[in-house]
Amino acid sequence: MFVSKNLSTFCFLYALSFSLAHAATFVITNNCPYTVWVGAAPGGGMQLNPRGTWTLNVRAGTTGGRIWPRTGCSFNRAGRGRCQTGDCGGLLQCQGYGAPPNTLAEYALNQWNNLDFFDISLVDGFNVPMEFSPTSNGCTRGIRCIADINGQCPNELRASGGCNNPCTVFKNDQYCCNSGNCGPTNYSRFFKDRCPDAYSYPKDDQTSTFTCNGGTNYKVVFCP
Repeated sequence: MFVSKNLSTFCFLYALSFSLAHAATFVITNNCPYTVWVGAAPGGGMQLNPRGTWTLNVRAGTTGGRIWPRTGCSFNRAGRGRCQTGDCGGLLQCQGYGAPPNTLAEYALNQWNNLDFFDISLVDGFNVPMEFSPTSNGCTRGIRCIADINGQCPNELRASGGCNNPCTVFKNDQYCCNSGNCGPTNYSRFFKDRCPDAYSYPKDDQTSTFTCNGGTNYKVVFCP
């Protein structure tokens, strides 16, 4: 029993140290001249005043990770309220994903061949300019989407505080790719022309997904 207990303790500590050693750190900075409420899954949420930062540690192996800006928010002392864009069920501490329109930083850590996959997605529309870039591990290829998409948004996609993706507005297979068989449209080209490294529609993988070795740290900057 004594040997078994020590072995279990060793295995737990080893697994813990491995996870911590390969966890990714995301430094989120608000360079906008207005307040942004960060949403993060995993992570929750936080109010970021201009020049504010939030450091988020994410465990190795995380998939489906998202970081996004929320704007026009108001919360009470219990952390309940609503946001004009990116709202996550009326909670300051998000327990799910945000509502369109919102600019998305997406990631999956330590996946195939121990690679991280990351992207900026406009599949849920756009609300705040964003940079998503690695900051360590010799990985240098970052992504930016800084165009005035809100100001140039087609009338039919306009929303309070942002610009919707056409799937949100029209809800059909041509734009949502529910059957898996779809291609670029005039609306997706509107986004792609302004942010060529970002996802413009759900099947826009080849020009929009980037990789770094596992264990890389990242920064997300609003209004870079």
